[in-house]
Amino acid sequence: MRFANLLIDRAMIYLLFFLYGVFSVLIYELLNIEFFVNITDKLSSMNRIQDILLTSAVYFIYLFSMEYFTKGRTVGKYITGTKVLSTDGTQPTLQDYFIRTISRFVPFDPFSFFGYNGWHDNWSNTRVISIKKYEADRQAKSDINAIGTKEIA
Repeated sequence: MRFANLLIDRAMIYLLFFLYGVFSVLIYELLNIEFFVNITDKLSSMNRIQDILLTSAVYFIYLFSMEYFTKGRTVGKYITGTKVLSTDGTQPTLQDYFIRTISRFVPFDPFSFFGYNGWHDNWSNTRVISIKKYEADRQAKSDINAIGTKEIA
């Protein structure tokens, strides 16, 4: 599921760049405004390092803002039914999301998932959980804790 989240979110970045290109052409064709087309021309003439830096910045903004403003979810996580929680089961803080997002840019972070949890999970004290499984586990724990308690009518 984690790999699916990665692929879907990366596809979203490509889609954002594509939509920006479509938007700039439409604005030019309909309103004869060259501003966005000029930016697109500058983007297409960037060298490899500039391209990596720009794409990384957009990816950072996408991941950080999506996870923070949607309380732990990105488009990939919505599709796969997962979300981010702190290791104590609470909603992560702004700092947790920042650490989580910036940690993704450490080289070889994706390979850290060959273990149990990836580096960006460990360093931010967060986990990605399946919402359905998490809710079922919480309900089961609640049911077990309720065994033997007397219901008041």
